Amino acid sequence: MTRIRQILPLRLLAAITTLALLAALPAAVRAAEQPAPSVVVVLGDSLVAGYGLDESDAFPQKLEKALLSANVAVKIINAGVSGDTSAGGLARLDWSVPPEASAVIVELGANDALRGLSPDATMQNLDAIITRLQERGIKVLLAGMLSPPNMGRDYEAAFNGIYPA
Repeated sequence: MTRIRQILPLRLLAAITTLALLAALPAAVRAAEQPAPSVVVVLGDSLVAGYGLDESDAFPQKLEKALLSANVAVKIINAGVSGDTSAGGLARLDWSVPPEASAVIVELGANDALRGLSPDATMQNLDAIITRLQERGIKVLLAGMLSPPNMGRDYEAAFNGIYPA
C-alpha cells in the first residue's frame, strides 16, 4: 500500500504536467505560425530622423506603434539623417536598406529645395533611388513635399512637379 501511495502522487504530477504542456502547445504552435514581421524602411532627412524630438516621437516610431496596435506585424527602420539631400540618400541607399526590407518610404528633397539645388538633379536622384529599390523587389512610397515660396515661381513650379499629387 505504501508503494501505491508513493506512485500515485508521481502519476498525478505527471498527468498535470502533461496537461499543462498540451495546453501550452497550441499557443506555441500559433506563435510559430505567426509570419515574420514585414520590414519597412523610412529613408529620409530630419523629418524622418525626428530632429529635435524624443526618439519615440519620430515619424517611423509613431508609424510602427500605430501599425502594431492595429495588429500589423511590422518592423519600421528609421533611416533618417538630418540635413540629408536626395544625393545623400542615394549614396547611402545600399547600406541603409537591408536585404529583408519589403518596402521603403522615401522622404527626401526638402533639403534640396532649402539649398536651392536643381529640381532636375533632385528628380534624377529620386528616380535612381526608386529604380534601385524596385530592382531589388522592394515596394516604394514616395512622400512629397512643396518648395518654399521664397525660391521664386519658376523654381517652385519645377520642384513641386517632382512629386505628383
